[in-house]
Amino acid sequence: MEKALEKLWYNYLLDECGVINTDEERLAARKSAELHEKANLLLTDEQKDAVEKFVDALSNAEALFAKKAFMKGCEFAVSFLREARF
Repeated sequence: MEKALEKLWYNYLLDECGVINTDEERLAARKSAELHEKANLLLTDEQKDAVEKFVDALSNAEALFAKKAFMKGCEFAVSFLREARF
């Protein structure tokens, strides 16, 4: 089952969930871009590099936790449906 969930995660959900299509998502993306620009004006090249590496590491950790939550949620849903005899 884990391979099927991996396939679902990578082939469907990332494509579908990665699309910015609400005002809230557009606002969050715009704010992130603005803050990135402001930070770049204030930082040296060495500081920019350090911040970029930190943001990359943070993003990777967040992605791992999101994937784990998705997998656990699917496992829970299947076990719940089994118990409910659906």
